[in-house]
Amino acid sequence: MKTINPQYINDAKGVKALVVLPVEEFDALMEELEELEDIRLYDEAKKEDDGKRVLFDDYLESRKKKDA
Repeated sequence: MKTINPQYINDAKGVKALVVLPVEEFDALMEELEELEDIRLYDEAKKEDDGKRVLFDDYLESRKKKDA
């Protein structure tokens, strides 16, 4: 993971309330989060995969029958 250099903004009581990041660091964090989400969704789909496959032509034919 890339090193981040946050700056904190405190509220009136001196408690950290906000974080400021350079845009490049924020974008890098967002890309990593998106990649992790993709991995999570892939893993979830793999668990649910029953191995059954349908040919695309068969799928289109079944759609035509449903829409008719």
